[in-house]
Amino acid sequence: MSWLRKLSRRVAAGLSDSNFLEVISSIETLVSKLLSILMVVVILIAVYDLFVILFQDIFSAPVGFFTRTLFEIFGLFLNILIALELLENITAYLRRHVIQVELVIVTSLIAVARKFIILDLQKTGGIDLIGLAVAILGLSISYWIIRNAKPRQPH
Repeated sequence: MSWLRKLSRRVAAGLSDSNFLEVISSIETLVSKLLSILMVVVILIAVYDLFVILFQDIFSAPVGFFTRTLFEIFGLFLNILIALELLENITAYLRRHVIQVELVIVTSLIAVARKFIILDLQKTGGIDLIGLAVAILGLSISYWIIRNAKPRQPH
């Protein structure tokens, strides 16, 4: 019977709040590390694709002229920049175990700006433009509020 009590105590200790939170924290860290590795792979593939596309466009006939519009190429650059910002979000979480709202807002601003830059105005309605403008305004105001809410560092 004493072995049963010992076992029940061990099980109870293993299921304590602190041990449970430790396991959850370990899982969060593992998932964050996996996401970081996968994001690096995605970034490297995107950079390779961009390099291939630029190389093909520059050296295909007519030589020196882009067959794609510059906006499409800018969109590819901004995709990589967004992926880098996402990687920064993940690594910042790994460092501090806190989601940094400022980084999330900056990433969102870049994503909306990318959409705005590559937008085909011939195929886009006015309501879509208004929606993007409201999103940019809302994100900009949020960013301004967060930047100004931070305590000032003495010089």
